[in-house]
Amino acid sequence: MRRKLAVLALALAATGCDFYYNDIPSPDDAMRLVPWFDGMYQQPPVFPYQRLDVPRNTVPGTVPITGGEADWAAEFGMGNTTTADKLVNPLAGQPASARGDTLFQTFCAVCHGQAGAADAVISAQVAAPSLLTDRARGYSDGYLYSIIRYGRGVMPRYGDKVRRDARWEIVNYVRQLQAAAVAVTPAAPGGAN
Repeated sequence: MRRKLAVLALALAATGCDFYYNDIPSPDDAMRLVPWFDGMYQQPPVFPYQRLDVPRNTVPGTVPITGGEADWAAEFGMGNTTTADKLVNPLAGQPASARGDTLFQTFCAVCHGQAGAADAVISAQVAAPSLLTDRARGYSDGYLYSIIRYGRGVMPRYGDKVRRDARWEIVNYVRQLQAAAVAVTPAAPGGAN
């Protein structure tokens, strides 16, 4: 008797899945039949930006509706810094954060040194310039941001590793290092960045 019950239970279990998945209607289909639940299915679509006369003012710090940050890699790679110099540092004038310090020590200090003086172990080997020279101080914040994003000279691109807000944090930290250091006038070994 137990054997027959076990075989019957096994047969029901094996066909039960097919019955459940193939024959029972979806709860979503049932919701359409209830009048007060069909509101989501019958709403008219809204396209707020389909007209060109609708203003597209995005709040600072949000993702733009164009899909992301503009790309000026070709321009910057050709030595044209027009777009880079127009960038406005949203953190300018604020004290550097601990995050900026951490990011600098993680990504930059290995070549530029902990204080930006190009005194790291490999600085001379890769010809990393000092960030404390008058020349480096003269770069715009947007230029430093662009170097981090796209690289330049011996500096590789870090835009894929360091995201937008984090790049500004590094720029602010570099500015703090520059303000704290005594001006260094000689050019860095290996040329400019």
